[in-house]
Amino acid sequence: MMGQLPAAQNSLFYDFCLERHIPPDHLLRQIDQFLDFDQIRRHLHSFYSHTGRPSIDPELMIRMLLVGYCYGIRSERRLCEEINFNLAYRWFCRLGLEDSIPDHSTFSKNRHGRYRESDIFRFVFETVVQRCMGEGLVKGEGFAIDASLVKADVSRQRAVRGTERIDWGPAKQQSRPVREYLEALDSGPTINMPQSISLTDPMARWTAAKSPAFFAYSTNYMIDVEHGVILNVEATPAFRTDEVESTKTLLEHIEDNRKLKPKRLMGDTAYGTASMLGYLVEEKGIEPHVPVCDKS
Repeated sequence: MMGQLPAAQNSLFYDFCLERHIPPDHLLRQIDQFLDFDQIRRHLHSFYSHTGRPSIDPELMIRMLLVGYCYGIRSERRLCEEINFNLAYRWFCRLGLEDSIPDHSTFSKNRHGRYRESDIFRFVFETVVQRCMGEGLVKGEGFAIDASLVKADVSRQRAVRGTERIDWGPAKQQSRPVREYLEALDSGPTINMPQSISLTDPMARWTAAKSPAFFAYSTNYMIDVEHGVILNVEATPAFRTDEVESTKTLLEHIEDNRKLKPKRLMGDTAYGTASMLGYLVEEKGIEPHVPVCDKS
């Protein structure tokens, strides 16, 4: 006989435990067993006031960002929505069924304000690298370098030619990306003016590496080839020269902070410039491994 769903009727009491609904082999459960947020709380202690309303727990913010990283959720608004109805995400973030999710605007303000000033994301990254080294996952003999394009969240219509004179408006009304761009122009090395500049995020570079052209950044990774552990990462505009030059910054940071100096460095043909090869061989004593043909 054909079955039929019973009429909808809410139960008066529920016996529900999130812990029992997350399988033992779930990715977030495997990650959770290695997390220790005591150091993070100490690192952020000076950035919180002792008076006023309680702020969002920093552990919750970091756990939410880890969920977004593991599952490729780039939008903060969507991340808050996903955590709201996904049981595994709620469990990982230590949220019960009735606990509220931080508003996406509050989430953004913390990430671009307090957490940006504290450099907490670099602190978390360095802690993970140190743990990998302690577990013997980093050999330090051979490194690999490469860059990945990340599309900037800007409109193509909000752009002007690089040769045009731009009025960025009053300083108090400038957005954070604009302020940082203007500060880089004033204090940093000379920036080559690109063909097109985004009025929303002027540090993003117009690139045609993957047609059609778009504004983008590059994330430059240096990886230990033994187990594929990322040892350092540097964000740059999507400009080939900046990507190649970031190799020096990554190597210097690893050598100064991790006391690791590889014997060989692997990269595609973009890293085979005369200046880069001279730096690796003459200054660092590193054997470069550059393929004859870049198949990427």
